[in-house]
Amino acid sequence: MALPDAFDLATAYAFSLKIDGIQVPHIMEISGLKIEVDKVSYQQQAQDGKFVTRQMMGRQKAGEFKVKRGLTDSTTVTDWLKTVYEGKLADARKTAEVAIYSSDNQVLKRMNFRNVWVKDVELGGTLKAGSTEALSESFTVCWDEAEFV
Repeated sequence: MALPDAFDLATAYAFSLKIDGIQVPHIMEISGLKIEVDKVSYQQQAQDGKFVTRQMMGRQKAGEFKVKRGLTDSTTVTDWLKTVYEGKLADARKTAEVAIYSSDNQVLKRMNFRNVWVKDVELGGTLKAGSTEALSESFTVCWDEAEFV
């Protein structure tokens, strides 16, 4: 879906995250959305004897992204981490989808990730008497394969 006007850009406030098809609630931030391939460098001699360094595309790299959400009583993410550190890899690997929406709530970009698992969970915010700061839960999702759809 295109943006309403050719001069419009996507905004950072309209996005969603699904893990195994279930929308993750209270998402505040997603960072590190990057898909890249290896760079293969090699040297060769040209026909005129000149030394040349060339680069070509390699294989897709695995990666990770970070999610920050409001802290609730949900244990979904920490239970997922527990599955990982107990070595239950078949249960730990999931799929993920990040969607970015235009201002009229149409999907602008979508990224699909396969074989995702949670690497860490961090409770964020400062525990301080009298504070009114919202607490958060951040977690890092590692993935094997990704694509823009």
